[in-house]
Amino acid sequence: MGMKILVLGIGNTLLADEGVGVVAMRELEARFGARADMEFLDGGTLSFTLAVPISECADLLVIDAAELGSPPGTVRSFEGEEMDRFLGANRKSSVHEVGLLDLMLVSRLTGHWPEQRALIGIQPAVVDWGEALTPAVAAALPEICATASEIIGRFASHPDAAI
Repeated sequence: MGMKILVLGIGNTLLADEGVGVVAMRELEARFGARADMEFLDGGTLSFTLAVPISECADLLVIDAAELGSPPGTVRSFEGEEMDRFLGANRKSSVHEVGLLDLMLVSRLTGHWPEQRALIGIQPAVVDWGEALTPAVAAALPEICATASEIIGRFASHPDAAI
């Protein structure tokens, strides 16, 4: 199997806006369809088992709820070293980012942290029991998907792209 672009949606869909990464990943999977050069993965609430697909991908796009200190539904993307700095500086900004930071460190130790990588963070309004996104976060889905599509396009057009 060749190296792919891995689109990793993180979150718990039973905790309202906490599940936005998984919801957005599923929307992107529906838009892009089955492509040999892409893999879409529900990363749930993170575990070290994700180190394997990360080690096997050429490019990594992570989508997750994140504490951005902004109004609910705000979307920000962090690419390359900026993603690494965000993860390191914001260890407590989400219940998952400590895990994502740990995955980054494990991946570096095993020799593969994708050169092309990005995190799309979405400011949640509610992280509590609830199976639906709040209106503010649901309204951000088109922006999340547009940002993700732009990033995927840059990954795919990179001279060293494996696709």
